[in-house]
Amino acid sequence: MIVKTRNYRLEKKQYISMALKNILRQQWWVSLIVVAICLFYFWIPSIWWFIAAVVGAGLYLLFWWIQFYGVTQLEQGKRLFEKFSYEISSQQIVMKINAREGMPMKWDQIQSAQIKKDAFLLIVNKAQLIHLPFKIFNTENERKFLSSVLKNKGLVK
Repeated sequence: MIVKTRNYRLEKKQYISMALKNILRQQWWVSLIVVAICLFYFWIPSIWWFIAAVVGAGLYLLFWWIQFYGVTQLEQGKRLFEKFSYEISSQQIVMKINAREGMPMKWDQIQSAQIKKDAFLLIVNKAQLIHLPFKIFNTENERKFLSSVLKNKGLVK
């Protein structure tokens, strides 16, 4: 079965938000470093430990926000924000700009996937995400097919 979707374009603000949430989910252990810095208060009591932890966490978030914002501004990243239609099969995903131009992506290039309440989120790497809202699918069976493919490939638990 091949699922053909309607055209969809990912908004830049939505991309930055999703990518930032994804990186925070992947690098959860950074919060342990912030807590560890705060715990130095019990060794040498000073408010500066808390200030350093908050400033460090803020700089960490700012670093990643700048990275993802930069992707939206670079010429190489502009392709992520064009209107695509998708052809999804059990072998690959084809991202089509028009009827003649498209880019195939094998399922082994996808690191993981998430099924949200209103969309599928396919994570290719830290900076590249494929967001497939349910509204671009023509029928409920097409969404079920993609969901079963993701489960069969081991991308969703």
